[in-house]
Amino acid sequence: MTQSANPAFYERVSAELADIDAQGLTKPERVIASRQGPVISVNGRDVLNFCANNYLGLAGDERVTQAGIKAQEKWGAGTASVRFICGTLEIHKELERAIADYLGFEDTILFAAAFDANGGIFEPLFSAEDAIVSDSLNHASIIDGVRLCKAKRYRFANSDMADLEAQLKQARADGARDIIIATDGAFSMDGYIGKLDEIRKLADQYNALIMVDDCHATGFLGPKGRGSFAHNGVKVDFVTGTFGKALGGAMGGFICANGDVVSLLKQRARPYLFSNALAPAVCGSSLEAIRIAAGEEGDKLREQLFANAQRFRSKMADAGFDLLPGEHPIIPVMLGDAKLAQDMAARLLELGVYVIGFSFPVVPRGAARIRTQMSAAHTFEQIDQAVAAFTQAGKELGVIA
Repeated sequence: MTQSANPAFYERVSAELADIDAQGLTKPERVIASRQGPVISVNGRDVLNFCANNYLGLAGDERVTQAGIKAQEKWGAGTASVRFICGTLEIHKELERAIADYLGFEDTILFAAAFDANGGIFEPLFSAEDAIVSDSLNHASIIDGVRLCKAKRYRFANSDMADLEAQLKQARADGARDIIIATDGAFSMDGYIGKLDEIRKLADQYNALIMVDDCHATGFLGPKGRGSFAHNGVKVDFVTGTFGKALGGAMGGFICANGDVVSLLKQRARPYLFSNALAPAVCGSSLEAIRIAAGEEGDKLREQLFANAQRFRSKMADAGFDLLPGEHPIIPVMLGDAKLAQDMAARLLELGVYVIGFSFPVVPRGAARIRTQMSAAHTFEQIDQAVAAFTQAGKELGVIA
């Protein structure tokens, strides 16, 4: 190893890693040796997977897989270019049209990741004359996107409509030209669904726009899985989302919006202008996933998903676990202590259930948890097996009596 001219820097990095580990906050990466699904291979054995964003069970679906393979065979591994140079393929336009039509918008812009979609939406559209009013529990990508924008920033307590109205009043009093309310459609660490019906009323009252991150909603919330805004029966101005969760589980993000808005974003959004075009295989898989999600089969998958969520939630509550309330297939099992969450996850893996302990900085200090996530691919038998393992581990570690 080359001798560093600044060994103190590397010593500081090592000390910080040691401190993270001592607090029980280290987030290990476990290597999976199989296709994503309700059962995966870890450390040479099959275990039940209850922590994937694979809501409709399509990440390992053979039709989705083969659609990606066919797209790659036709279009190659990639474009070796950004979209505006020589990176726009017919399949990109097909995917843009498909997701816009599915969600009910005029047009779509694609990104390499949903993080980039949230990172690229604010700065091109809003300036120092404008205001962004953001929910306190919004995803890190929204927070980072807001930071890149020169608009004035206002923050309201999670789903607190009185606080939201107070911030809207303040933004108007401060002379904001345009105001945009930014919120997750479903909050990823808690499973709470945004109160978009109430937000819509306030937005109309204060002449504000609404932006919704629907990464944990598209494909399975609302009629035909169109998302949290459809679940709440309202329209919004911008929806950001992903193909990395319910819609195939690969990667890639999008913004659905008015046609002129999308046209402006394609001229000004830096993550779009300076990132390679989405890989053809991702486009092919995502198109097939949208086809499934939008049809009758999608209805059946959504019915199974929410039946699984209700069964797991009911049985875990009966066992004595502290769960956050809700109806979303994200069901956090609250433990509080970061070390306890890590120990619980490790013991559950030994018992054949793959879950992850979440702790600071992903969630607030003292609010560590195991975030379980249901899939339409889970069977009731697998749900019951997971509850039995949780119950055994919970008793052994003193989480439940």
